[in-house]
Amino acid sequence: MTFMEDGLRKLPVGKLPPDILEQHILQFSGASRPDVLVGPGIGEDASLIRFPEGKLLAVSSDPIVGASKGAGTFLVHINANDIACKGGDPAYFIITLIIPVEQGLPFARMIMEEIHHACKKMGIAVIGGHTELTDRYKKPVVVGTMMGQTSYLYRATDICAGDGVIMTKHVGLEGMSILAHDRPDLLKPHLSDAEIQSITSWISSISVLKEAAAVRDLARFMHDPTEGGLFGGLAEICRLSGLNLHLDMEAIPIHPLTRKVGKALGADIYHLISSGVLVVVVPEEKIETALKRLEEKQIPAALIGKIVEEGRGNCELDSKEELWRLLAL
Repeated sequence: MTFMEDGLRKLPVGKLPPDILEQHILQFSGASRPDVLVGPGIGEDASLIRFPEGKLLAVSSDPIVGASKGAGTFLVHINANDIACKGGDPAYFIITLIIPVEQGLPFARMIMEEIHHACKKMGIAVIGGHTELTDRYKKPVVVGTMMGQTSYLYRATDICAGDGVIMTKHVGLEGMSILAHDRPDLLKPHLSDAEIQSITSWISSISVLKEAAAVRDLARFMHDPTEGGLFGGLAEICRLSGLNLHLDMEAIPIHPLTRKVGKALGADIYHLISSGVLVVVVPEEKIETALKRLEEKQIPAALIGKIVEEGRGNCELDSKEELWRLLAL
């Protein structure tokens, strides 16, 4: 099967032809890095990177299914956040684009331009990937794999009773932004247009690179609470460490608009997807230093609890996600 692209020629379903790849995809290569010895190119099976001695390689992968405008930027951030949570600096990015023929080359180029600009801003090189057009899917599938360098070895099993749990920003940051963008009709009975627009802009705070870099030498463990929200992220930490949490509910930062929407819709805001929030576990003696550093960087943060022995926690935590229920209303 073929289809008409830009009125110029018919492009086949499957991998893009070499000249189209060079013209519309490969030019968007993010930042130039001297440690990338061989980058993406027609006929190159893999990239080659000179890796510094003594560094660890941090690797993470996340997809976006049903991607739309802005997905390229978001893809870079959610993958970069995972590297930052390991105390690393994101450096190398691989992208797979599976694009329905109905959206075609213009959509693929739009996503790659977004990825290029986001990566260039963060010093990340696009080192490879795969792009194809398909007639098997109705929604685009975009997958990113991020790699970075780190000097830190965080293991949840190193978390100790008495460690403090700090969170940055406010609960449900990403989930609220998605609601405002995708379902403003749910919010309009309860919020003004200006308030909805304000919530939509929260997506610009999705990166945790700044706060992670500020406290990575103090942290015992760091985590990016995505699906399942804050409580889902905390549940994962407890599960990994084999410990429990004594949570101070009054200390959890909640934006007034999030609280208002939660009350109006009967939403569980603590389980609302929270990309952009960083959860940091720090030894008790380093709590004040961590909070001071975050304050100096003008990053809102709060001590929300302490790690305790198993069976001594004060809350039941699970990883359910609230956003999908709200979007289905």
